[in-house]
Amino acid sequence: MENFINIPADLLPENKKFGAGPSSIRKTALAKVAVSDLPGTSHRQAPVKNLVGSLRGGLKELFSLPDGYEVMLGNGGATTFWAVAASSLIRERSAHAVFGSFGAKFAETVSGAPHLKAPAVELGGISARAQGLETSSEIALLRGGQEGIDTYCYPAHETSTGALSPVKRVAGGLNLVDATSIAGGVQVDISQTDVYYFSGQKCFAAEGGLWVALASPAAQERAREIKTDPRAGRWIPPILDFSVALKNSVKDQTLNTPAISTLILWEDQVQWMLSQGGLEAMEKRTRASSAVLYEWARSHPDASPYVSDPDEQSPVVVTIDFHEIDANQVIAQLRANGIVDIDPYRALGRNQIRVACFPNVEVADTQALTACLDYVIDRL
Repeated sequence: MENFINIPADLLPENKKFGAGPSSIRKTALAKVAVSDLPGTSHRQAPVKNLVGSLRGGLKELFSLPDGYEVMLGNGGATTFWAVAASSLIRERSAHAVFGSFGAKFAETVSGAPHLKAPAVELGGISARAQGLETSSEIALLRGGQEGIDTYCYPAHETSTGALSPVKRVAGGLNLVDATSIAGGVQVDISQTDVYYFSGQKCFAAEGGLWVALASPAAQERAREIKTDPRAGRWIPPILDFSVALKNSVKDQTLNTPAISTLILWEDQVQWMLSQGGLEAMEKRTRASSAVLYEWARSHPDASPYVSDPDEQSPVVVTIDFHEIDANQVIAQLRANGIVDIDPYRALGRNQIRVACFPNVEVADTQALTACLDYVIDRL
């Protein structure tokens, strides 16, 4: 590249991947896939079912699931799950907290469902602050009380912006919490939710293609009611039927063939998390790494955290604004040195970097990243 800045080898992080999804995978987990005989095996046979059973059991232990909650797996990612929710969990009308791209996409999915009433959409958080709207901790949705709402939907974390929202039950309906990129990176009280759903390619360092939902008895019963109620008058494709996913999950399988390598990686990561001390230990790891970046941004004369309120700052995805420095030049120079995937979320259109601090990221690598940022910025 033109005007290439060669970063000294002793400054470079050992692991140069900081992507917000797919995330960096431990080499020992990749080696486990390479030697496994499971790929190419039917997902309805004992070897794969045993793997799924181990994954489900590990997640139940990791999240300390309350009695009656089930660990569910389904084909597709979080985008597919939004369609599942629209098809078989929302009875008539939902309310959605939107403070970033992914919350907005869920609301858009539901608004297109012909069998549902138009959702109530509450804007808040840093995506709306420029318009003088409320912050995520003050979203009207979390106060409840909207007329005719039977399902409350909000992100626990916005991957696009690196902003948090409290996981706190809203009375009067099912609570669906999007934890796509933060599940496994922080401690959480699952009893405050009815469906806590997430993907494998973030904190769990697997590949995409599956969603997991930690589902309460109320959510399980809601899906059965909607499917069997003749008054609902809706057609639910099997792949979007929450009750079908539940029926298969308790048999340790998915409706359609899953990516076996994803299951191997995911199960291995969960066992590693448990061996390290569970969610408490994972949160310590993510907060240690993200603290390095937030402190760097606060102390740099031309940078600042995009999320200014410490209570709303994500420990797993850090977004940093630059004011005069061209972030694209910084990103290009780092990529030329092998440090990849710190690009901002495209739809935001901001002059910033976005760095993942998932549990697999070592704090030493985050510290090395800030040293590389300083080295490049000083020479631009």
